[in-house]
Amino acid sequence: MDQTVKKGYKDIYLAGGCFWGVEKYFALIKGVKNTEVGYANGNTENPTYQEVCKNNTGHAETVKVTYDSAEVSLDFILNMYYDVIDPTSVNKQGGDEGIQYRTGIYFTEEEDGKVILNSIARLSEKYNEPIRVEVLPLENFYLAEEYHQNYLDKNPTGYCHIGAHKFDNARKTNEN
Repeated sequence: MDQTVKKGYKDIYLAGGCFWGVEKYFALIKGVKNTEVGYANGNTENPTYQEVCKNNTGHAETVKVTYDSAEVSLDFILNMYYDVIDPTSVNKQGGDEGIQYRTGIYFTEEEDGKVILNSIARLSEKYNEPIRVEVLPLENFYLAEEYHQNYLDKNPTGYCHIGAHKFDNARKTNEN
């Protein structure tokens, strides 16, 4: 994607367990223009994957989702996100456990924070357990190593905690 900011393009940062599948899933959604994986809201600068996994850096594996707000709403993106996570789980998604696998929505624009909180309130009505998705302003985001970018495109049989039918649902958003 062109690195200049295009009118109507917005970013949201989503942590939902292992970032490989989350990135692939969002890349398939109509209106999403770019995805990048990285490490967000931790307490060290420029962490490596090994540091995030072993050194308690506080970072979450996160996907930066750049979308065209004229084509897709933040509410829609959030509903798609909720469809591939367990929002009641703490530091665990699928077979992955640890603080780096926590769920989180990180925003850079105050009005997005309000949309997110309203969305979380609606989501909580569907569950008997508390929603454990972290909702915070983005403090920091560091790109993951190149081999993590578009990992499942490079490694089609790679690990993913998101079921194949969820990817089919994401693809279907492009049929309308």
